[in-house]
Amino acid sequence: MNSKLKQIQKQIVESQIWKSIFRHGMPDDTRTRAMVVLSNVFLHLHPVKSREAGIRVGYTWCMGGITFFLFLVEAVTGILLMFYYRPTAEYAYSDIIALREHVPLGIMRELHRWGAHAMVIAVWLHMFRVFMTGSYKPPREFNWGIGVVLLVLTLLLSFTGYLLPWDQLAIWAIAVGSNMARATPFLGHEGPGASLLKIGDMNLVHAGDDARFGLLAGRMISEATLLRFYVLHCIFIPFVASILMAIHFWRVRKDGGISGPM
Repeated sequence: MNSKLKQIQKQIVESQIWKSIFRHGMPDDTRTRAMVVLSNVFLHLHPVKSREAGIRVGYTWCMGGITFFLFLVEAVTGILLMFYYRPTAEYAYSDIIALREHVPLGIMRELHRWGAHAMVIAVWLHMFRVFMTGSYKPPREFNWGIGVVLLVLTLLLSFTGYLLPWDQLAIWAIAVGSNMARATPFLGHEGPGASLLKIGDMNLVHAGDDARFGLLAGRMISEATLLRFYVLHCIFIPFVASILMAIHFWRVRKDGGISGPM
């Protein structure tokens, strides 16, 4: 019986279909195990080897992995919500209520909301751990910069998603938050450096084309703002974040894996 199984296994492994998918043998030695990682679309971004001390939960807190897992949760639940949510002033609020009261698996909205809160916390804890363990030092300073950008994008995802319920709490919270954009350096008409951007008597940055105007798609929150926040929240920011996360994981590999305790 065992000989027949081994014969079947040999036929499968030596078949053209198997060889076209797997470019290596069974991972029973160091070289083949390395080839498994390098030739796998999901694993090749990670280092072949990592320091044993650097992967201890007490050292890493596993915050990077938890953050990535929460991002996947947000992506899956967000796609499901897009089947029901309509980003218009007429339907946005009623669709949110319907998601909670009538739509099957309406719990997806709550998973999406609480997952967003958890992701913000996980990113902050990950950055705190990296800072406290000195993992931002050479040769990892570039990856630290990528991480800072990902932190900002995470906060922007939370900020843009806040308006989508289109209720009074969301509208007034975004009104307060977007007013801060007026103080953006060189891009906000009330920010530092705005007075320097002049050609003669003409200001290059004013209330009609500054950062706040671009964020709201107008001078005040309107249906155009809802659509802009929807596109930013569902497409643009996740797309940029996905690319930067791939670079982030790749740099971990290129920098010798997870940094170990000093």
